[in-house]
This record gives sequence, C-alpha cells and structure tokens, in this order.
Amino acid sequence: MECVDSAAAAPLERSVSSSRQFIVYGPDRGLRAGICDLGERTKKNMLAVLQQRDGWRTPIVVNAERRAANLPEAPLAHLRFSQTGFGLKLQLELTFDAESKPDAIERELLRVLLLEMMYRDVPDTPAGTAYMQPPDWLIDGILAVAPDHDFSRMAESVAALPEESKRLQLAEFLQLQPALLESPSRAVYAAKAGALVSMLTALPDGRARLSRFIQHLPTASNDAVADLRSQFSEVARSDEEVQQSWGRALGALSDRDRYRMMTCDETEQALMETLVVRLQTGGNVETYALEEFPTFIHSAGAVRELQMLEERLLVISGRANPLYAVIIAEYRRITAALVRRKTNKIAERLARVRGDREQITRLMSSIADYMNWFEATQVHAQSGAFVE
Repeated sequence: MECVDSAAAAPLERSVSSSRQFIVYGPDRGLRAGICDLGERTKKNMLAVLQQRDGWRTPIVVNAERRAANLPEAPLAHLRFSQTGFGLKLQLELTFDAESKPDAIERELLRVLLLEMMYRDVPDTPAGTAYMQPPDWLIDGILAVAPDHDFSRMAESVAALPEESKRLQLAEFLQLQPALLESPSRAVYAAKAGALVSMLTALPDGRARLSRFIQHLPTASNDAVADLRSQFSEVARSDEEVQQSWGRALGALSDRDRYRMMTCDETEQALMETLVVRLQTGGNVETYALEEFPTFIHSAGAVRELQMLEERLLVISGRANPLYAVIIAEYRRITAALVRRKTNKIAERLARVRGDREQITRLMSSIADYMNWFEATQVHAQSGAFVE
C-alpha cells in the first residue's frame, strides 16, 4: 500500500453508558448518546422484570453508523459473538436510516443483554463454539411487560381475534418465528409472549426461576417445551390449565395499562387522534380538525360528534401527562361551547392552546437534547476494553 489515510489512524469517537456496560462507537455524538440511553433503559426494564441486580461482566460494544447510500440493503443489526482469549466479546453493529424504529433497536439491545447474561458464568467458551440465541418469545415477552411499555395495543390485537385463535398452544407458540409474521400477527405474538412471561413470573419464585432458565440456555436442547419445564414444572399441566393461567395474565396486563400515566409524546399523539370530528356527508365520511369548526359547526350531526369528542377528552384526561392537564381542560371547555354553538373567540382560544402544546413539545425536545449532550460529554477516558 503506497499511502495510508491518516483519518484511519485517528481514534474512533465513542460514548460510554452510565453503567459502563455499553461502549458505543460512531461519528454522530447524538446517536451514540441516544443508544447509551436506550441501552440503559432496556437493561433497567429487563432487570425490573427479573428482579435482579445489575451484575454484568462482559462489556457490549456497539458500532453505530448511518446507512450508506450504496448499501441500501444492509441489515439493521448484526451481532458478533467471539472469544478473544481474554474472555468473551459482544459486538453489535447497528445501521441507521430514517426508517429505523426505536422498538427494533431496543429489541436488538435486549437480545445482546440476554446473551451476556446467558454466558456470564461461562466466559471460557471455546473459540468457534456456536452460541445459543435467546428465544424470541423471551425477548418479546420481556419487552411487552416492561414497566414503561404500553401493552394496551397488543392486547387489543388479541381481543380482535376469533376465540379459537386466542388460545395459547404452548408447544406451537414456542417454535414460532416472529420475523416471518405479518404486522397484525406480530402484535398478537408479542401480546402472547408478554402474557407468557407474566404468567411465569407470577408463579412462586417465578422471577428467580426465569433468571435460572436464562442462565441455562447455553445448554438448551432442541425441545423448547422440555427446556421450559426444567425450571417451570407447572407448564406440564393440562393445556386447559395453562390456557386459563395465560388468559388471566393477558387480562391483568391489559388492566395495568388502563391506569398507566401516558408520557408527553403519548399524550400528544392521543390528542392528535382525538381532536377530530367525523361527519356523514352524502354517503361519505368527512374528517375535520377541531380548528375547522366554522366549516362543520352548522352541519347535521355536528352537535352529537362534539359531545362524543368531549367524552373522549374526559377519558384521556385520566391518563394524560400532568403537563397537559390545563390544555385538556381548555379543550373540554371549548368543545362544550361549540356544542351550544357559542363560537365567540373560539379561534383565538384554539390557537392559544395549540401554542401551549407546541411549547411543551419544544421543552421536552430540549430536555432530551440536553440529556444526550450531557451523556456524551461525561466520559473522556478510555477503558482499554477489547484492546488486542
């Protein structure tokens, strides 16, 4: 080689997460900080589900890159699991573009966290040994029951199924590959996985037994049901008993989210979906934003639709983020006035409350940017991890 790119010799920029388990490399500081934050939140949720302390031993290296224009088919994630002679090495390659979704990234981070937990007590695994993957139902199940996850939409997907399709055929379910499922079936799979994890952790000493199940996965057999029964003898009961336990777990998860307070983003999304009026016009359904009240206020059916809108706002107010309490109350007063066909200064009030919503969005965005900046500027010293 006649010349060497000097940039190639420059040290790669990196960020280290608060627990120091995630070491993230990449040119984009904000992206690195975001992955550190998501990795720590994912681990916090996993440990909460298992009720375990953070006892990690192997760092997780993440290389984060934007998708190159000449490599449009590059996968979102590629995991490298290897033996360096000094211990195991876990390296996750993440490729991002505008279509990348946080939940898909979170899934890959949880996968590698579970792998670290699986092989924590076997650091001398010989080089070249094929490693076992954590089962898909376990990954999806932990994500579904995580304290800060909204289970309600997945539960709604199950509720829409015919009764026969709602049953949990355990042996068949454990063999499913969710990557091959269409979007509606994928949501059903995640809901069933969440209910299964919830059912197992609700058993006596269930969380500790699930942790032991994870630790024994490197020696798992090809019989997924037998492997599960090795820690949970209860799944050897009749199909009817398992089905009843699973159904109760699914119902309990659905009820949990019914009373969970929404985040600011979730509240904003709920308002966007709620603040619309749909009117039947000559066989067609016309949809109007509330700000378009001069267009529909005198239409047939407008009063009834506005009354229903006020009821929906009342429902949202019970779970909305407290920052939106005054905003939702004002929307309810505005809607009540429109029901009585009182339109004086309504446009100004709607503009003002819209401005309040935008101010909250900007505030939360600024807080997120600051936290990303703060995380990215805290670690400067290199740990020497994986230096060969």
